[in-house]
Order: sequence, then structure tokens, then C-alpha cells
Amino acid sequence: RSTAPDAAETELLLLQKQALAEEEAAKAKQELLTRFLQVKLSREEQSSMQGLHKVLTLWRLAQRKAKDQELRQDIEILSQTFTRVMDCKDGVIEVAAGLVGELEEAEEQQNRALRSHLHLMDQLLQLQRCRLGYLEEGFSAQVGALKAEFEAER
Repeated sequence: RSTAPDAAETELLLLQKQALAEEEAAKAKQELLTRFLQVKLSREEQSSMQGLHKVLTLWRLAQRKAKDQELRQDIEILSQTFTRVMDCKDGVIEVAAGLVGELEEAEEQQNRALRSHLHLMDQLLQLQRCRLGYLEEGFSAQVGALKAEFEAER
């Protein structure tokens, strides 16, 4: 009788040990699987971060290229506008320079005309003085003749 319960107890202990060993093996397997999955998850997260970083870098590069092209077009437009404005202003300067030249020429013509007018006025005054001198001489001669005639009649 005692061997039968001992055998049953031994068998029970053996089954418990086997169950415990299986449970520990399952736990070890579970821990190993958990570690493996954690390592895999960590690697995936790192890979995901690197992929995201690459995507952001490429996106920023694309944005920079687009902005660069936009700014270059703006600069080209501003350059053309600046060139047109400068051409306009150069034209205005040339017209102003031409007008200044014409103004100087007109002033010179006015000065020549004034000098000519003053010269002619001087000649006219000299002619009138000469004429006045002749008229005064004639008048004096007539007065002298009339005095002489008057004296003779007296």
C-alpha cells in the first residue's frame, strides 16, 4: 500500500515538475519572444525615425528647390523691371540733357539778339544825335538869318 501512494505521489511530483518545467520553459520562451519583439520594435522605431528623417529631408529639399526657383523668377522679373526703369530714367536724362543744350543755345541766341539790338540802338542814337546836331545847326543858321533880317528891317 505504501508504495502505491508513493508512486502516485512521485508521479504527481513528476507531473508537477514537468508542468513547472513546461511553465518555466513557456515563460522563458515568452520572455525570449518578448525580448525579440522588443528588439524588433526598437529596430523598427529606429528605422521608422530614419525613414521619417529621410522623408523630411527630401521634402525640405523639394521645398527649397521650389522656393529657389520662385525666388530666381522673382529676381529675374525684378531685374527686368529695374532695367526698364533705368532705361526710362536714362531716356529722361537724355531728353533733359538735350533740353539743357537747347536752353543754352536759346540763351546764347537771346544774348546775341540782345547785343545786336543794343548795337543797333546805339547806332540809331548816334544817327539821331547826328541828325539833331544838323537840325540844331540849321536852326541856329535860320535863327541867325532871321535875326540878321530882323536887325536889317529895324
